[in-house]
Amino acid sequence: MCRHLAYVGPPVALRELVIDPPHSLYRQSWAPRRQKYGTVNADGFGLGWYADGDPLPARYRRAGPIWDDPSFADVCRVTRSGALLGAVRDITEGSVADESAAAPYTAGRWLFSHNGALLGWPHSVAEAARTLPPEELLTLEARCDSALAWALTLHRLRAGAPADEALAETVGRLAALTPDSRLNFLLTDGLAIAGTAWGDTLWYLDTPGRSLVVASEPYDDSPRWTEVPDRHLLYGDPTEVLLIPLKEPHL
Repeated sequence: MCRHLAYVGPPVALRELVIDPPHSLYRQSWAPRRQKYGTVNADGFGLGWYADGDPLPARYRRAGPIWDDPSFADVCRVTRSGALLGAVRDITEGSVADESAAAPYTAGRWLFSHNGALLGWPHSVAEAARTLPPEELLTLEARCDSALAWALTLHRLRAGAPADEALAETVGRLAALTPDSRLNFLLTDGLAIAGTAWGDTLWYLDTPGRSLVVASEPYDDSPRWTEVPDRHLLYGDPTEVLLIPLKEPHL
C-alpha cells in the first residue's frame, strides 16, 4: 500500500501540505494512522505540482524514503503552488523498486497515483494489458501494477473520457479481473481532483470557495475532514465536491 494526497486551491508553500501538518504525508511514510495494509511507506516517494501560468506539472521523485532526502524539504520550503499531488510508496510484490515506479505518474497536464495493489500482478491483469495498443504498453513508465493502472486510465482520457469516468472505468475493469485488489486512485489536472475509495481509506477536507484536499488519511485532527465511503468516487474542486457510487465490477 501507499499514502497519497492531492490539493487544489490558493498557492501555498508545498511544505504546508506535505511536511508541516502533525500527521502529514511526510510522517505517514513511517507512522500512518489509518493504513489497512502495510506499516511503513519507505520504498520511494514523489511530488508533482503546477507553476503559475504553466499547465504542465513539475515532478520530483526518488526511490528511497522521503525522510532520507535532505533536498526535498528545501524544495518544499521555497516552492509554492495552487495544485499538487504527492505520494509515499510501499512496494507491491513483483514490482520494480526504482524511481520510475514512484508516483505521481504524468502525461500532459495530468498527475496520477495509486494507493493499493493489483493482487496476482502481473498475470491477473494480463487481459486488461492486452486491450492497450502496443505503443502504450511499450511506453509504460515502470514495470509495476500502478503504472499499468495509469496506462489504462490515460488510454480512456485520451479517448475523450472525463477524469471521473476514466477512473471509474479503470476500477471496474481491474476489479472484475482481480476482485480483491485495492484500487484507490487520485487524478488531477491542476484544476479539479478525482479519486476512488476501493479497499482502503480516502478522506477530503473541503473549504468551500477556497480549497480542496483529498488524502488517504487526514493530516491533522480537524473535525472538518470527511471520509469517502468505500466503493465511491470523489470528483471535486474548490467550488463543489461530488461523491458517486462505483458500479460493481464487469468484464
